[in-house]
Amino acid sequence: MSMTSLSNQLRLALEDPADKFSREQVLNSVDEFVVECVSSEAPEVQLFRVEEELQIVYNDVVDHTSLGHTEVFLSVLHHLRPLLPSTSIISTWFDLVLRPALREPRLSTTSVTHAKELIIFAAENEDPRYPEKVHEFRRRLMDHLLDAYNEGSGDDILEWAKLDQRQRDKRQLWKSNLEDVLVKFGLRCPVALMTQVEAAFAAPASRLQLLVLLDCFTSDPEFQSHAADFLRHPLMNNLLNSLLLDNSSTICTIGLTMLVKLLPIFAVKSCEELKIFLPRLFVILARIICWEELSSSVLPPTVLVDDDDGRSGSGKQAEEYERLAALELRPELRWERLELRLTTSSAPPSDAYFSSLYYLFPCNLLRFVRGPAAYLRDRDYESPYVVSWEDALDEDNIRSKSEPLLRSRVVNPRLIWRDWLKELTEPDPWANHSVSQIATECVMLNIRNIALGSRTSFIETTDATPSLQTVGLPSIVMTPEDISGVPTPHPGHIGLPPVKTRVSLQDMITTSVALKSNLEVDIEHPGMPWSALLFPPGTSSPTKASIKLLPPESVGGDEGTQLPSHVAEAISSLQHEVLLLRTELNFELWRSRENVRHIGRLHQDHVLSKNAEADRQALHNKLRQYKSRVQSLEQELREHKEQSSSAKNKYADWNTELQKKLREFREEKKAWVSEAAALRTAEKEARALFAAQGKLLADAAKAVFELQTQQKENQHKIDRLHDYERQIEQHVRMQTLWDADFQKFNARGEEIEFIKSRYKQMEMLLESHSKARDKLEDEARAYRRQNQALEAKLALAQKRCEVSRRIPEAEIAAIVREKSELAAANARLREDNAELKDEMDEMRAALEGLKAQLSGQRGLIYETRQRTGTIAQ
Repeated sequence: MSMTSLSNQLRLALEDPADKFSREQVLNSVDEFVVECVSSEAPEVQLFRVEEELQIVYNDVVDHTSLGHTEVFLSVLHHLRPLLPSTSIISTWFDLVLRPALREPRLSTTSVTHAKELIIFAAENEDPRYPEKVHEFRRRLMDHLLDAYNEGSGDDILEWAKLDQRQRDKRQLWKSNLEDVLVKFGLRCPVALMTQVEAAFAAPASRLQLLVLLDCFTSDPEFQSHAADFLRHPLMNNLLNSLLLDNSSTICTIGLTMLVKLLPIFAVKSCEELKIFLPRLFVILARIICWEELSSSVLPPTVLVDDDDGRSGSGKQAEEYERLAALELRPELRWERLELRLTTSSAPPSDAYFSSLYYLFPCNLLRFVRGPAAYLRDRDYESPYVVSWEDALDEDNIRSKSEPLLRSRVVNPRLIWRDWLKELTEPDPWANHSVSQIATECVMLNIRNIALGSRTSFIETTDATPSLQTVGLPSIVMTPEDISGVPTPHPGHIGLPPVKTRVSLQDMITTSVALKSNLEVDIEHPGMPWSALLFPPGTSSPTKASIKLLPPESVGGDEGTQLPSHVAEAISSLQHEVLLLRTELNFELWRSRENVRHIGRLHQDHVLSKNAEADRQALHNKLRQYKSRVQSLEQELREHKEQSSSAKNKYADWNTELQKKLREFREEKKAWVSEAAALRTAEKEARALFAAQGKLLADAAKAVFELQTQQKENQHKIDRLHDYERQIEQHVRMQTLWDADFQKFNARGEEIEFIKSRYKQMEMLLESHSKARDKLEDEARAYRRQNQALEAKLALAQKRCEVSRRIPEAEIAAIVREKSELAAANARLREDNAELKDEMDEMRAALEGLKAQLSGQRGLIYETRQRTGTIAQ
């Protein structure tokens, strides 16, 4: 296949992209060209020619707005993948074709898959001549993903609000495709991806986005084969340092969720390396369970200041903050903390993490709870702070917080079988377990989960009774605060509702498949969107609503627009909640997948054991049958021997008896004939009775069917009534929240009016000071002129003195007196001038202080002043 014919076929296919025949013909020609090029002696020359020809065709023929052209060109590049080097894809085709393809939502799934495979191919295959290009390309992919994660948050909220739905879909598709590309690349080259993530982990602003990527990466089922590499990589140290040292609750929540998924995998794949990290895992547990005190103390001092008098919000929180402020990190760690940004944040959940550690290493966990500092010292784990573990850890608080968690767990049998040293020295204790088995058994350590399982089995056994009615009740969540201070619960004595909630598994599966298939789904009875609660009904977008709140001079340009404070806070809170909910959803999907695997394995074991029991029972029955047959055969043999000995004696009697029996049989035959006639008559009557009962049964079945149909017709009304009740409750809660916000708004308005009055007073004071300064400057100017006049008179007097040195003594005395008077006046004027200069310096300093105070006040108060000044003008 020549280059010219291939180029002509490609041009013809691009002229009519909808022609499938021409497209298949071009792809077949590309495959033939690839085979010829691979078998040729100089493939580099042909490769150079085909790249040049592709660039010419792309520049001359391809329409960037045509989806058909993009799909044809991506198919050609995908078939040329065995020939194209990674540097060509990186330098030429990534910016021209691949990146726009990942941003286009209307592109077919096959074309998007081709673009992803080309990017992964370029990232995983290093060119020996230009290895730095591949590394730079990996860094670019990571930077693109971080930028995509950061869109719509922080300072980009206004820009995100200005975009229409199509632009938002493009950016969302770009982010999801990049995430999918990096996850697939990580599954093929795990060490390379971990290295890139580890290099970007040094920046605190990127850790949250990197944890989201790692959560998707570790949730893939293929990750289990790379778990040992992940555990030995330096990225694991950074992950644990983030959980231990960073003060962001969002970071800790996502990292803790990912660590709960990783612990069963590490225990099965690389348990010996996991034992090395046990002290750090226990310290993280101690920090998480004591997070309520830590979350309030790590806030900066400005958050804890009261608005009324500027004093500290709470003495206990201030003391806690001062104690933690002294826990400085060791300089050799070179770790920059990520501080808590949200003023209100919940503590990371510690229940699942505690269950995992309690199931895998129960003896070491209890050893740590008894004496945290002593355990860490025995394991030779150095404190990351400049102080020792005794000063860094509050052991009494750790014991009090861990007591409710221990009370809500059943006793782990491994606490009886071994101690904490044997637990560390035992080689690969979880090698014969599966990840799903460990994950499920960790959950079942909780007493409540065991009680729920017992309740489910009890309901299944009693579900056949007609008097039992199913009523949906909300689940009861037992927090550690509710458990503390009560006796240790027992699974058989927990008060749980005797009924369970009915949920259609088929509806859940159908909804999940529809959402994951990227199809258009119509949602019935949608609730009120969150944007309607933030923006008035008259505004069409957040941008317009925010422009109305700005001062008049900033409405004209886009650079001065900014979101209102309540909208920005609401969007930030919603983004925070969406991120946490998405992490929780991924964790629940992973847990459900592991539970399904464990259920399948248990079912398989149950089937095997059931079959083995059936075979054993069948063999036992056959053995018993064979024994009974042997006994019967032996008895028959004895009887036959007795009969054969007495057969001769009974032969004559037998003949007589035979005749007698013959007569009896004839009589029985007659009786049987009469009985058969009677049975035929009874059969006819029974058939007639059965036909009548069949009609009655059909009528009853019809009535039952009608009743079931009527029940199904009225079921949606009942469901709709329940939905209306839930909506009414939601609206009532929203009304209460709105009333509270309106009261805060009125209080803020009164504060603004008070600040306005203070601002007017400061303006009047500044004006009076400026007038006094002008008056003092005028007086100083007059004194300077007077001083100059006196100096001129003094010079004239000196000249007269020189001319008339021989004048009479009376005149000399008069001149001396006049000179002394002038000198005294000059001294007084100089003293007055110095005093005036000092007063002017003091006035300047006071004026500069007032200007600094006025220029330092910004935000809503400053905008209100500007707006008031503009209206006054």
